[in-house]
Amino acid sequence: QVQLVESGGGLVQPGGSLRLSCAASGSIFSIATMHWYRQAPGKQRELVAHITTSSSTGYADSVKGRFTISRDNARNTVYLQMNSLKPEDTAVYYCNARHIYTGNDYWGQGTQVTVSS
Repeated sequence: QVQLVESGGGLVQPGGSLRLSCAASGSIFSIATMHWYRQAPGKQRELVAHITTSSSTGYADSVKGRFTISRDNARNTVYLQMNSLKPEDTAVYYCNARHIYTGNDYWGQGTQVTVSS
């Protein structure tokens, strides 16, 4: 059974930084593209960043140059380093693993990020 557990959310002032972590259990990590999504109140869930099994990355335009996604295959963990945070980054952030062969999606429970002074 695949489990994804996010951590690292919290309250931060504008301009601050946070690092989110997502630890994956089970054997999926090495065969999954990992994603970070976010969902703000009243808005649809949106893709923030992704990283492939070969560590190719992609970002939403709204976070390019401020967020960095990375993965540690030895620890089965994916990270999202968020710098220069803005109030509009406030959302619940979700980790997602997508099996590269089946396309099956697995989701974490989400972690709240609030950017406010």
